Amino acid sequence: MKALVKIMPKKGVLDPQGKAIEKSLNQLGFSQINSVIQGKLIEIEIDSINENDAQKIVEDASKQLLANLVIEDYEITITKEE
Repeated sequence: MKALVKIMPKKGVLDPQGKAIEKSLNQLGFSQINSVIQGKLIEIEIDSINENDAQKIVEDASKQLLANLVIEDYEITITKEE
């Protein structure tokens, strides 16, 4: 199984990296871009054939290490590897 964990700042949380990217893009002439939020995408391979077990493993990993639950939200997508 493969999992993708998308981690993004919670709404209302300051995102200085996103603001820096936004400012740089505007300076490069991309004036149509008016908001940038930077997050993380983590790809994980899981040694499991059961999708529910894989979901549980990645859920626990996200809560314990991958995401800072005070300031970040996460979303998990599980797919079967081919």
